[in-house]
Amino acid sequence: MTAAARQPGQRAHTARIACLALAAGLGGSPSAGAAAERASPAGSASGTTSPAPGAAAASTPGAAVVPPPVGAPRFEQRLALCLACHGADGQSRLPLTPSLGGQPAFFVMTQLFLLRDGRRGEPVMIEQAKGMSNDDLRAFAEAIARLAPPAPPSEPPDPLRFERGRALAAQHRCGVCHNPDYSGREQMPRLANQREDYLLKSMREFASGRRLGYGAAMTQELSGLSEANLADLAHFLAHQPAARPGAQ
Repeated sequence: MTAAARQPGQRAHTARIACLALAAGLGGSPSAGAAAERASPAGSASGTTSPAPGAAAASTPGAAVVPPPVGAPRFEQRLALCLACHGADGQSRLPLTPSLGGQPAFFVMTQLFLLRDGRRGEPVMIEQAKGMSNDDLRAFAEAIARLAPPAPPSEPPDPLRFERGRALAAQHRCGVCHNPDYSGREQMPRLANQREDYLLKSMREFASGRRLGYGAAMTQELSGLSEANLADLAHFLAHQPAARPGAQ
């Protein structure tokens, strides 16, 4: 959340992450449809999508996520299983589960690469990513990037907390990397209208050094903030104005 991305050390570390993805064959940008065909040996002549195994259970808070059957599930099934928790429309309704809508494709692809490599994420997420091919990563990233950005919360923000969060975002220059409207770009995630509880959880993990980033910038920016500061910043980011039509 800082201009530190322009510093040589930060640029080099970010470049190394990008190179890891590119070295794994992730740098190309074939269409999601073509990648999905390669990821789906059985295909789907009718174009219909079967419900993902376990999707109904996963949509209920507290319910266990049932893994797909042994073998190579079709792309549509695996994507539906992901969206059962993260929201079929890209907006999560489960506590501490991030919305994926509007995230930059390169950010999604890099996160999936790290999950597949076991370098970040919850065990269930790592397990789901283990069998992904490079074509799968491209297809998932492009499909997720096409989901609409999440809408603002239905309840209005607390004016005092919102203004405190705005001041913190300006002080720590969050908009330099994440865009002035916090829509995200390249490997930087969209923050605008992300779930407030997930934003707070993520920032706590960055502040403590428990969460993997592209470099030390996030930890450096957040480590000095109090719990109240982090909560105000999460509140501000979660209550951004609705995205303009066509904006990501």
